[in-house]
Amino acid sequence: MPAGPKVKISRALGIAITPKAARIMERRSFTPGQHGLARKKSPSTFKMQLMEKQRLKAMYNVPENQLRYYYEKATHSHESTGTALLALLETRADAAVYRMGFARTIYAARQYIAHGHFSINGRRVYTPSHPLKVGTVISVIEKSKNHPQIVEALTHSGSVVVPEYYEVNKVKMEGRLIAKPLRDQIPVKLAEQHIVEYYSR
Repeated sequence: MPAGPKVKISRALGIAITPKAARIMERRSFTPGQHGLARKKSPSTFKMQLMEKQRLKAMYNVPENQLRYYYEKATHSHESTGTALLALLETRADAAVYRMGFARTIYAARQYIAHGHFSINGRRVYTPSHPLKVGTVISVIEKSKNHPQIVEALTHSGSVVVPEYYEVNKVKMEGRLIAKPLRDQIPVKLAEQHIVEYYSR
């Protein structure tokens, strides 16, 4: 069975953006293509900056215009721009659903929210980019609590490490943002300073 585009993207960027990609990359960590193993040339500064930006886009499944919007917003923060950028992305509704274990991928989380399977503070939402504030509760709506894919995700969430800024109640099928994410708590391995440098050129 051929590898899907998300697997190819994962191998090209050097990050696993789905569980399937993670399994395949354990066996084939090099970049795709005939000369994948031979690509050892040191990248330019610009290429490193571009690569980190592309990785961040893939990790959070956001288009370029949204990522630039978050960057511009982060530049007005009192903390470092890179940390503020990650915190803004990490507290989107789709990222919260994924981190809490209600979805197995960020892509699935986006779809579940767009289809109206979640509510925020008791109000049904359809916007994956909806921002969460400290104290915000995100819940599976009552009639979606038997949704097979959400139930399956929760069943397999035992191996999911929920970041410290979220708390999850699996019985109630809800979670809460309890604190603003700190950089060392955000489970994203990349050099965000490269992204800041890319956009500030």
